[in-house]
Amino acid sequence: MDTKLLTVSQTKEYWEDNISVSDTPQLISLFSGCGGMDLGFKKAGFDIIYANDFDSDAQAVYSLNIGEIDKRDILSVGEDEIPDGDILTAGFPCQPFSNAGNRKGVYDSRGMLYKECLRIIKKKMPKVIVFENVKGLLSTKYIDGRNLAEVIIEDLSDMNNIGYNVVYQLVNASDYGVPQNRQRVVFVGVRKDMGITFQFPKKQDKKKLTLNYVLDLPDNVANNIDWPLSPQALEMVQYIPEGGSWKNVPYEHLAPRFQRIRNNMKKYHSPNFYRRFSRDEICGTMTASAQPENCGIIHPTENRRYTVREVARIQTFPDDFNFLTDTPRNITAMYKVIGNAVPVTLAYNIASAIMEQVFAKGKQNK
Repeated sequence: MDTKLLTVSQTKEYWEDNISVSDTPQLISLFSGCGGMDLGFKKAGFDIIYANDFDSDAQAVYSLNIGEIDKRDILSVGEDEIPDGDILTAGFPCQPFSNAGNRKGVYDSRGMLYKECLRIIKKKMPKVIVFENVKGLLSTKYIDGRNLAEVIIEDLSDMNNIGYNVVYQLVNASDYGVPQNRQRVVFVGVRKDMGITFQFPKKQDKKKLTLNYVLDLPDNVANNIDWPLSPQALEMVQYIPEGGSWKNVPYEHLAPRFQRIRNNMKKYHSPNFYRRFSRDEICGTMTASAQPENCGIIHPTENRRYTVREVARIQTFPDDFNFLTDTPRNITAMYKVIGNAVPVTLAYNIASAIMEQVFAKGKQNK
């Protein structure tokens, strides 16, 4: 059955018919963020038994929408404090590997946090592991000069003399039902004694992923508020047509630093700042900063940023997923946690493939 075409309720019924209740997979979530990955796995039939994230903004949103989350730094969490589980997911910090960052990679202390995942995996030995990170990880070198992706595979392949059959793929979220061209590398490892090598799901049709469909919000939807642009940004965006960028702004209306870049486009590799995607395009990657220099955050026809709810839709969070909590939060924090999240529908499609290949009735569940 093609589970990607099912509604959430139909999906639940499908998995109930194909998985015994006692075998419902138990999920350990590390670096959970505000819950994009976890919500996708939950919709695919997984039971979240443990979640952890150190970011207070992400914790507040996760607690409001999904449930309990361990708020401690992962460095202080003992392996025995985490329950046993069938699958472990981790979106360890991507900033050290991001093209938008300083690319310090493993030399940034956050770049070695995946080792904390290995520490817990070695103790728990779940049936399946899932890592998600930015494209930049694939070109990052480990401290001994080896490719970091290959190091991760080696670390997982020979663990406790069992190890995992690990595959990875650079995926574009728009190939899996997400209205956003967002490239991420996904690692999936299945414990070797399961006798299964994971196969990534087939790419899907991209119909109805353009902004035309995303921005059709119902009245009174929650969190439909935007972070006002600066006066300098407002001066520029009024000259940017739908589908254009800062290159459409007359030179005399550019801020001084953009004039310097315009004066030497070759030196700055012809950057495409202030991208205003048209309604007939699929949006570009939403980033945590929500800055026009870093992502296409400008509304197609209105001189403003996308609202929090519009960005959430681009990341495929449902409209009832709330980003306002009892604790007062700066609006920038809402953009941050959404931009850092794994798109829900991408997670759902990966989760559904894992469920079908590893945990469905008739599979080898050791």
